[in-house]
Amino acid sequence: MKAFFKEIAITAILALVIFVLLQVTVDTVIVIGISMEPSFHNEQRLLINKITYRLHEPERGDVIVFQPANSQEGDFIKRIIAQPGDTLEIKEEAVYVNGTELDEPYIESPPRYTIKEQKISENSYFVLGDNRNNSNDSHNGWVVPRQNIAGKVWLSIWPPAEWGFVPEYSLTEQLAGAISNYLARCPIIYINR
Repeated sequence: MKAFFKEIAITAILALVIFVLLQVTVDTVIVIGISMEPSFHNEQRLLINKITYRLHEPERGDVIVFQPANSQEGDFIKRIIAQPGDTLEIKEEAVYVNGTELDEPYIESPPRYTIKEQKISENSYFVLGDNRNNSNDSHNGWVVPRQNIAGKVWLSIWPPAEWGFVPEYSLTEQLAGAISNYLARCPIIYINR
């Protein structure tokens, strides 16, 4: 009988340790609305990694969950476009970071608004929804303070058709894509020698 209670106690302690570890490292969120379409859809369930930003700073292209500074609406999900110290400008239906146009294969449609060149302040992140023209995001005049970021979106867990890791779009990939797109639009000039 003593061995039985000992096994129950060990199982309960192990379950408690696993529960605490999960609470500290991951969280589940539900997407509400259309601001991140086509990447994420209304009522899609996602797993966020809460520990990754304790190991390194958030990066451009990361999809994050955060608490907006001046809102009581609950958590938001958006994509980091510019980091502290970056310059950002939106014009002619394109986003420019540090003077270079981004290639954004993840957006619904190009932004139909403009933002004059601005420098992102220290400890702040400029975020946009992938559905650029239907999103409450930094184009409305606010940025995300570093301490308000809850975690990085890591895995889609519901519905089953959407299961899998969230694709990542680093700034390097976006800049390379922008250069490729630019070169593809340039006329080819043949020179006879």
